[in-house]
Amino acid sequence: MESSEGFLNPYQPIDTHGHGLPHWQQGSSLVFLTWRLFDSVPAERLRDWTLDRRRWLACHPEPHDAATRASYRALFPERLEAWLDSGEGRCELRLPANRAFVEEALRHQEGETHELHAFVIMPNHVHVLVRLLPGCRLEDRVRRWKTWSARRVNQQTGRSGALWQDGYWDRLVRDADHRRRCLAYIRSNPTRARLQEDAFTLWTRAEHVDAV
Repeated sequence: MESSEGFLNPYQPIDTHGHGLPHWQQGSSLVFLTWRLFDSVPAERLRDWTLDRRRWLACHPEPHDAATRASYRALFPERLEAWLDSGEGRCELRLPANRAFVEEALRHQEGETHELHAFVIMPNHVHVLVRLLPGCRLEDRVRRWKTWSARRVNQQTGRSGALWQDGYWDRLVRDADHRRRCLAYIRSNPTRARLQEDAFTLWTRAEHVDAV
Protein backbone atom coordinates (compact mmCIF):
# COMPACT_ATOMS: atom_id res chain seq x y z
CA MET A 1 0.00 0.00 0.00
CA GLU A 2 0.94 3.63 -0.48
CA SER A 3 1.34 5.94 2.51
CA SER A 4 -1.78 7.19 4.31
CA GLU A 5 -1.39 10.60 2.64
CA GLY A 6 -1.19 9.11 -0.85
CA PHE A 7 2.59 9.42 -1.21
CA LEU A 8 4.99 6.88 -2.65
CA ASN A 9 5.99 4.20 -0.16
CA PRO A 10 9.58 3.22 -1.06
CA TYR A 11 9.26 -0.02 0.91
CA GLN A 12 6.32 -1.37 -1.07
CA PRO A 13 6.21 -2.81 -4.61
CA ILE A 14 5.67 -0.48 -7.58
CA ASP A 15 3.72 -1.61 -10.63
CA THR A 16 5.77 -0.80 -13.75
CA HIS A 17 4.31 -1.05 -17.24
CA GLY A 18 5.02 0.25 -20.72
CA HIS A 19 8.16 0.21 -22.84
CA GLY A 20 10.84 2.79 -23.63
CA LEU A 21 9.55 5.24 -21.02
CA PRO A 22 7.99 3.00 -18.33
CA HIS A 23 5.08 4.17 -16.20
CA TRP A 24 4.86 3.63 -12.46
CA GLN A 25 1.82 3.15 -10.25
CA GLN A 26 1.56 2.24 -6.58
CA GLY A 27 -2.00 1.76 -5.41
CA SER A 28 -3.69 5.14 -5.15
CA SER A 29 -0.56 7.24 -4.70
CA LEU A 30 -0.48 10.78 -6.07
CA VAL A 31 0.84 11.06 -9.63
CA PHE A 32 2.12 14.08 -11.54
CA LEU A 33 1.23 13.60 -15.23
CA THR A 34 2.10 15.38 -18.46
CA TRP A 35 0.88 14.72 -21.97
CA ARG A 36 1.07 16.86 -25.09
CA LEU A 37 -0.39 17.55 -28.51
CA PHE A 38 1.02 15.54 -31.41
CA ASP A 39 2.88 18.49 -32.98
CA SER A 40 4.15 20.22 -29.82
CA VAL A 41 7.73 18.93 -30.20
CA PRO A 42 9.24 17.98 -33.60
CA ALA A 43 9.57 14.21 -33.93
CA GLU A 44 13.30 14.31 -34.71
CA ARG A 45 14.05 16.43 -31.64
CA LEU A 46 11.99 14.15 -29.39
CA ARG A 47 13.70 11.07 -30.81
CA ASP A 48 17.15 12.51 -30.03
CA TRP A 49 15.97 13.46 -26.51
CA THR A 50 14.72 9.91 -25.91
CA LEU A 51 17.97 8.35 -27.08
CA ASP A 52 20.05 10.76 -24.98
CA ARG A 53 17.93 9.99 -21.93
CA ARG A 54 18.27 6.24 -22.44
CA ARG A 55 22.06 6.51 -22.71
CA TRP A 56 22.25 8.78 -19.66
CA LEU A 57 20.23 6.37 -17.52
CA ALA A 58 22.41 3.46 -18.63
CA CYS A 59 25.51 5.38 -17.51
CA HIS A 60 23.97 6.60 -14.24
CA PRO A 61 22.31 3.64 -12.47
CA GLU A 62 20.25 4.35 -9.38
CA PRO A 63 20.37 5.29 -6.59
CA HIS A 64 21.13 8.90 -7.56
CA ASP A 65 22.54 11.52 -5.23
CA ALA A 66 21.24 15.11 -5.19
CA ALA A 67 23.76 16.37 -7.76
CA THR A 68 22.94 13.56 -10.19
CA ARG A 69 19.20 14.16 -9.82
CA ALA A 70 19.73 17.87 -10.49
CA SER A 71 21.77 17.07 -13.60
CA TYR A 72 19.02 14.75 -14.83
CA ARG A 73 16.32 17.37 -14.31
CA ALA A 74 18.26 19.98 -16.26
CA LEU A 75 19.13 17.65 -19.13
CA PHE A 76 15.74 16.01 -19.60
CA PRO A 77 12.52 17.16 -17.84
CA GLU A 78 13.44 20.85 -17.81
CA ARG A 79 14.67 20.80 -21.40
CA LEU A 80 11.47 19.10 -22.57
CA GLU A 81 9.30 21.53 -20.63
CA ALA A 82 11.13 24.46 -22.22
CA TRP A 83 10.31 23.06 -25.66
CA LEU A 84 6.65 22.68 -24.71
CA ASP A 85 6.46 26.19 -23.27
CA SER A 86 7.93 27.66 -26.46
CA GLY A 87 4.49 27.09 -28.05
CA GLU A 88 5.38 25.05 -31.12
CA GLY A 89 2.68 23.42 -33.23
CA ARG A 90 -0.89 24.50 -33.90
CA CYS A 91 -1.65 24.86 -30.17
CA GLU A 92 -5.24 23.68 -30.51
CA LEU A 93 -5.77 24.16 -26.77
CA ARG A 94 -5.31 27.91 -27.02
CA LEU A 95 -9.05 27.96 -27.83
CA PRO A 96 -11.20 28.05 -24.65
CA ALA A 97 -13.77 25.66 -26.14
CA ASN A 98 -11.12 23.01 -26.73
CA ARG A 99 -9.68 23.40 -23.24
CA ALA A 100 -13.22 22.98 -21.88
CA PHE A 101 -13.41 19.55 -23.51
CA VAL A 102 -10.16 18.53 -21.81
CA GLU A 103 -11.40 19.78 -18.45
CA GLU A 104 -14.70 17.95 -18.93
CA ALA A 105 -12.78 14.74 -19.63
CA LEU A 106 -10.64 15.21 -16.51
CA ARG A 107 -13.69 15.76 -14.32
CA HIS A 108 -15.67 12.82 -15.70
CA GLN A 109 -16.09 10.14 -13.00
CA GLU A 110 -14.11 12.23 -10.50
CA GLY A 111 -14.71 10.76 -7.06
CA GLU A 112 -15.34 7.33 -8.59
CA THR A 113 -12.04 6.58 -10.31
CA HIS A 114 -9.75 9.46 -9.35
CA GLU A 115 -9.30 12.56 -7.20
CA LEU A 116 -7.98 15.69 -8.92
CA HIS A 117 -5.60 17.90 -6.93
CA ALA A 118 -4.57 20.39 -9.63
CA PHE A 119 -4.26 20.77 -13.38
CA VAL A 120 -3.25 23.29 -16.01
CA ILE A 121 -4.30 23.04 -19.64
CA MET A 122 -1.72 24.85 -21.73
CA PRO A 123 -1.94 25.63 -25.47
CA ASN A 124 -0.10 22.44 -26.44
CA HIS A 125 0.17 20.26 -23.32
CA VAL A 126 -1.50 19.32 -20.03
CA HIS A 127 -0.17 18.84 -16.48
CA VAL A 128 -2.29 17.02 -13.89
CA LEU A 129 -1.71 16.17 -10.23
CA VAL A 130 -4.11 13.33 -9.44
CA ARG A 131 -4.68 10.51 -6.98
CA LEU A 132 -6.07 7.36 -8.52
CA LEU A 133 -8.69 5.56 -6.44
CA PRO A 134 -8.51 1.82 -5.76
CA GLY A 135 -9.10 -0.27 -8.87
CA CYS A 136 -8.26 2.56 -11.30
CA ARG A 137 -5.39 1.88 -13.68
CA LEU A 138 -3.22 4.83 -14.69
CA GLU A 139 -2.93 3.87 -18.35
CA ASP A 140 -6.70 3.29 -18.62
CA ARG A 141 -7.57 6.66 -17.10
CA VAL A 142 -5.13 8.62 -19.29
CA ARG A 143 -6.33 6.78 -22.39
CA ARG A 144 -9.94 7.69 -21.60
CA TRP A 145 -9.06 11.36 -21.01
CA LYS A 146 -7.13 11.59 -24.26
CA THR A 147 -9.60 9.62 -26.40
CA TRP A 148 -12.70 11.47 -25.24
CA SER A 149 -11.15 14.95 -25.48
CA ALA A 150 -9.62 14.22 -28.90
CA ARG A 151 -12.99 13.16 -30.27
CA ARG A 152 -14.70 16.30 -28.99
CA VAL A 153 -11.95 18.67 -30.18
CA ASN A 154 -11.96 17.08 -33.63
CA GLN A 155 -15.73 17.44 -33.82
CA GLN A 156 -15.54 21.06 -32.71
CA THR A 157 -12.80 22.08 -35.14
CA GLY A 158 -13.61 19.82 -38.09
CA ARG A 159 -10.10 18.38 -38.00
CA SER A 160 -9.22 14.70 -38.29
CA GLY A 161 -6.33 12.50 -37.26
CA ALA A 162 -4.35 12.28 -34.05
CA LEU A 163 -4.67 15.12 -31.56
CA TRP A 164 -2.38 13.82 -28.81
CA GLN A 165 1.13 12.43 -28.99
CA ASP A 166 1.25 8.76 -27.97
CA GLY A 167 2.11 8.12 -24.35
CA TYR A 168 2.55 10.41 -21.37
CA TRP A 169 5.08 11.21 -18.63
CA ASP A 170 4.39 10.40 -15.00
CA ARG A 171 6.07 10.75 -11.61
CA LEU A 172 4.91 9.29 -8.31
CA VAL A 173 4.79 11.95 -5.59
CA ARG A 174 7.27 11.09 -2.82
CA ASP A 175 6.23 13.36 0.05
CA ALA A 176 4.59 16.65 1.05
CA ASP A 177 7.51 18.72 -0.23
CA HIS A 178 7.39 16.98 -3.61
CA ARG A 179 3.65 17.63 -3.76
CA ARG A 180 4.26 21.31 -3.00
CA ARG A 181 6.78 21.53 -5.83
CA CYS A 182 4.38 19.83 -8.26
CA LEU A 183 1.65 22.31 -7.30
CA ALA A 184 4.05 25.22 -7.70
CA TYR A 185 5.09 23.96 -11.11
CA ILE A 186 1.50 23.67 -12.31
CA ARG A 187 0.55 27.10 -11.01
CA SER A 188 3.59 28.85 -12.45
CA ASN A 189 3.55 27.17 -15.87
CA PRO A 190 1.43 29.89 -17.59
CA THR A 191 3.69 32.62 -16.20
CA ARG A 192 6.85 30.86 -17.37
CA ALA A 193 5.33 30.49 -20.83
CA ARG A 194 4.23 34.17 -20.79
CA LEU A 195 0.62 33.36 -21.60
CA GLN A 196 -2.34 35.71 -21.56
CA GLU A 197 -5.14 34.76 -19.15
CA ASP A 198 -7.40 33.53 -21.96
CA ALA A 199 -4.79 31.07 -23.30
CA PHE A 200 -4.81 28.52 -20.43
CA THR A 201 -7.04 26.88 -17.82
CA LEU A 202 -5.70 26.49 -14.28
CA TRP A 203 -7.43 24.77 -11.38
CA THR A 204 -6.20 23.89 -7.87
CA ARG A 205 -8.05 21.96 -5.18
CA ALA A 206 -9.27 24.32 -2.44
CA GLU A 207 -7.03 22.94 0.32
CA HIS A 208 -3.96 23.48 -1.88
CA VAL A 209 -4.63 27.11 -2.79
CA ASP A 210 -2.32 28.45 -0.09
CA ALA A 211 0.08 25.49 -0.17
CA VAL A 212 2.72 27.22 -2.30
